Amino acid sequence: MNDGSLSDATVSNPAEALFASPSGATSWPDEFSHDPGFLASQEELRCMLFNLAQSAAPTRAPSPDIQEQDLTELRDGEQAPTRPVLSNLRRIQYLKNYVAQVAPWLDMFDSQCTFRVQIPALARSFPALMNAILAISARQMERKEGIQNSFDSLELYQEAIRLLSPLLQMRDPKVVAACVLLCCLEMMSARAQDWQRHLEGCAALFDAFEMNGFSSGLLQAVFWCYARMDLCGALISDGTKSTLLRPSKWLTPGCHEDDAAQLFESAQSPDMHANYAVYLCAKSCELVADRTQFVELAIQNDCTGETFNRRWLRLWNDLQHWLDSRPPELLPIHTTSTKPFPHILFLQWAAISSNQLYSTACILLLNLMPKSIKLQSTPAMSALWHARRICGISLANPHHGCLNNAIQPLWIAGRLFSHISEHAIIIDLIRHIEAQTGWGACWRIRDLELAWGYRISRSDRNIDRQRFPVTG
Repeated sequence: MNDGSLSDATVSNPAEALFASPSGATSWPDEFSHDPGFLASQEELRCMLFNLAQSAAPTRAPSPDIQEQDLTELRDGEQAPTRPVLSNLRRIQYLKNYVAQVAPWLDMFDSQCTFRVQIPALARSFPALMNAILAISARQMERKEGIQNSFDSLELYQEAIRLLSPLLQMRDPKVVAACVLLCCLEMMSARAQDWQRHLEGCAALFDAFEMNGFSSGLLQAVFWCYARMDLCGALISDGTKSTLLRPSKWLTPGCHEDDAAQLFESAQSPDMHANYAVYLCAKSCELVADRTQFVELAIQNDCTGETFNRRWLRLWNDLQHWLDSRPPELLPIHTTSTKPFPHILFLQWAAISSNQLYSTACILLLNLMPKSIKLQSTPAMSALWHARRICGISLANPHHGCLNNAIQPLWIAGRLFSHISEHAIIIDLIRHIEAQTGWGACWRIRDLELAWGYRISRSDRNIDRQRFPVTG
């Protein structure tokens, strides 16, 4: 069985091996991502979203007659006959699993729990959305429980796409929510190389329809769910790519990026302050990617001399302002100075991941810090300090809703450690995340072993297990 680790043989080309994740993102062979039916349906959905995005950028509001015609078509679409994919018993099982296991990470930065409460209620009269909910829940159960040769998730995925096809011309939030849910499903077992390809359709849709992080109601929650996936894709690229939807597109139209802090703070919401951390981490990825393209490809993109210094310093100051202005809900309730990692406990879901993303962004910037910039020496100026906090947050906060968002921060932090006991704890953390969530994580173990320069043996992985308090 492929356990996601390096073989005993020496890797001949480390540069290629960095992205040589297993064919599936799990520690057992996952055939879903290679199923011809899935690949054909995934490409069909991707093409539909691109075609919609290219044809749906209106220059004026539609007339009332057209709006009424569209609403009539939508009602007809909702009443289209559906195929009985599941028995009632299986539907109930997947709905219960969706509420308990899947919705928490979709609602990670949403105290209103839109994906757990509002979306299932809307899905009762919208079969495409219901099938998307059932599909992602079935896929999560299949991966978490190691179920092979099960076709429930694939049939539900294909049925959702079939039902969405005649409705995509509608700017209905339920359609967008279904598309994002299907995108999340694809992400669970996507290879690192394919991550952004799965996101491209949704990115095009959000861009064409000018949906952003400050859209009203349901669309705001759906956007930030997408944005976190887009950020993960940028982090996976290891400095070579920005988010597909540039951070400037995350703001309200016409808002200058210099005014982003004021825009987020004006919401006066812990959720939006947490989303601001996602935005700032995306901005950090953008700066790293721009700098990489300037240095390696000589692309002129304001990443040279004083212009680059100003961009770096502005972003660094924004990150420290984010930390200093956290509302009480995003502050730790208790911190224990344990070794090798502190345990930093939070009570609010959004606090867990947003504080990890703050430290992740700081590590990215510190690795890129211009030599001419001199700042006061503080703990925040140490990449290792941030790395220890990233690991300590995951150790102390086992909330399932925040586990899968920690995979890339743990990889970025993990590369900075040198002791075998630290490595063993991080490996255990990553394995725990995949076991608890079903989200592909163990392929990052291979990349960490490449960074550390040796293969972690099974006995090494058991070192200091008493310092690993995470429970299921």
